[in-house]
Amino acid sequence: MNQIHLSANQFVIEASVAESIAESLNLPSVLHLLPHLVHSAQALARPPISNFNVGAVGLGSDSRVFVGVNLEFPGLPLHHSVHAEQFLLTNLAVHRCRRLLSFAVSSAPCGHFREFLQELRHCSSVQILVINEENCAQNIDHVENRKPLSKFLPNPFGPHDLLDHECWLLLNQHDNWLDLLPPNAVNSVISVEKEGAKVRHEDTARLVLKAVSPKCDFRTITSYSSSLHRVLDSTTPYILCLLRLFGYGDVFFASIMQLFCLGLVFKQF
Repeated sequence: MNQIHLSANQFVIEASVAESIAESLNLPSVLHLLPHLVHSAQALARPPISNFNVGAVGLGSDSRVFVGVNLEFPGLPLHHSVHAEQFLLTNLAVHRCRRLLSFAVSSAPCGHFREFLQELRHCSSVQILVINEENCAQNIDHVENRKPLSKFLPNPFGPHDLLDHECWLLLNQHDNWLDLLPPNAVNSVISVEKEGAKVRHEDTARLVLKAVSPKCDFRTITSYSSSLHRVLDSTTPYILCLLRLFGYGDVFFASIMQLFCLGLVFKQF
């Protein structure tokens, strides 16, 4: 199987470029090109915990080719890891591609992502081709080896069983009424962490704030009492009132997460 090398941070291939590459390899269509990009996509993955690189390459309804890779973050809870297929769908969403037609992936999708795919509007028509070592060795890259999602997730249950057909789903155009803050709009952050907690949120908060407001004042308070969450739960409204009185007018986030952390993010006038 011919391998195409992707450059660093090359996660979208325009339709005209993808068609040109397919023609140069004498492939019948761009769809046949997807398996040839999987190995190169794996090289873009960042899995420092498992050292298991996964690459996924998909064809969008606008004929562009999208790349997804798995990401892992040492020191953060496991659920912060990003599946290659999730990266792929996020890539489509960011670039406003409304439908995933087919994708090739280096390993069979896990159960979690099979359920994730079920959230798409046309999930039953998504075709999946698993490119494992045996496939590569035998040069098996024919579209006939693709399988629909139903082969990976029999007897599915999803939004189609509960919601109206016109209800907004992932990749559908929708106005979320989001008002994004300008850079460095968040001035101060207070994070309360429980001493000895196995799951901490400080690193996650710092990672997010580094991207959206790198100049903010971030402070962490460590609690040595297992009952702190009950105190915070009952006093949070009063804390927010005090913050407002002392000039911290806009509270953007306030939540208690698994008894471990209360995070307050606010903007000072």
